[in-house]
Amino acid sequence: MLLALLTVGMPHPAAAQATTAIEQAPEALQDGQHDFDFEIGSWRTHLKRLVDPLSGSNTWAEYEGTSVVNKVLDGRANLVELKVQGPAGRIEGVSLRLYDPGARRWSLNFANARSGALSPPSVGGFSNGRGEFYSNETLDGRPILVRFVISDITADSCHFEQAYSADRGKTWEVNWIADDTRLPVPAP
Repeated sequence: MLLALLTVGMPHPAAAQATTAIEQAPEALQDGQHDFDFEIGSWRTHLKRLVDPLSGSNTWAEYEGTSVVNKVLDGRANLVELKVQGPAGRIEGVSLRLYDPGARRWSLNFANARSGALSPPSVGGFSNGRGEFYSNETLDGRPILVRFVISDITADSCHFEQAYSADRGKTWEVNWIADDTRLPVPAP
């Protein structure tokens, strides 16, 4: 569920290094097209969003809602629909995740319903039960590096964090935290 501002930049050295590391990791040599199978289904989502990232502010907005993840293309892609609301308003978005079998990595492509445009794809993969994905974007006209991490994966829960770096990956500021808990499957 990558939320980022919508602009495209040239590949960033830190992102290229991360991608190279993912490509060279032993786990990346395995077929990763089923890396997201754990997430197929419906989830209760608790989300926190830093209101004004990279400004020195520590004001967070909290939301509750759902994420529904559907497998497409026999697991080589999936579609996430996010709907959350809280005192700061409502967030609705969709993420299309696509597996590139040649590169053995995923691209995560997010669109917020408010803007209706796709963000630049975050590219990466999973290693040792943790997913890391990177993209180059801009925030208020300045280039930033975006890191999206999926961790603490169990059959019934997972954790998502997005962070921005304005100094080429030397320091990171987390600005998006989501904890998902699987919803029970309704009886037929």
